[in-house]
Amino acid sequence: MPHTRPVLIVVALALALSSLGVRAGEASFRLTSPTIKPNSTLSNEQVFNAFGCSGQNVSPALQWSGAPAGTKSFALTVYDPDAPTGSGWWHWVVYNIPATVTELAAHAGNPGGKLPSGAVQGRTDFGSAGYGGPCPPAGDKPHRYIFTVYALKTDKLDVPGDATAAFVGFMIHGSRIGSASFTARYGR
Repeated sequence: MPHTRPVLIVVALALALSSLGVRAGEASFRLTSPTIKPNSTLSNEQVFNAFGCSGQNVSPALQWSGAPAGTKSFALTVYDPDAPTGSGWWHWVVYNIPATVTELAAHAGNPGGKLPSGAVQGRTDFGSAGYGGPCPPAGDKPHRYIFTVYALKTDKLDVPGDATAAFVGFMIHGSRIGSASFTARYGR
């Protein structure tokens, strides 16, 4: 019976994590950025340059680690749930990122930026593919921008080139085995 106690502790920990909605492997899956700290205010470097905003519209450098076993590819999204649309606003969608990749460099989502081989940028709510930074309506409370990397159980998402961000999101969630995210804010 001396080995029963460690087994009970492991079972209790697994039950506690499952009650919190944490899947196995997700507890160590992390998304970070060398330029954006969680819950910080986004800098003018990431802000959109249109619609009354005059930012530099640079996609940030992002890094992730601790992906769950069985990860075959990654997808990345940046989403504003506070946009006054009734459905939020998709600012960046990248998918088919190879499982060997653990970062995107700054400017990767901009024209001329370097994405990993095979990675695809989906159409955002700005109407085109590529990074589109924050630009909430003037006077709104600061909006939340949720940066999320998804570990997927498939090598490739099979979506049409003109697919909406919502369609790509549907396909991401159908293949998701883990995710990691952080939120930053911006208002004007």
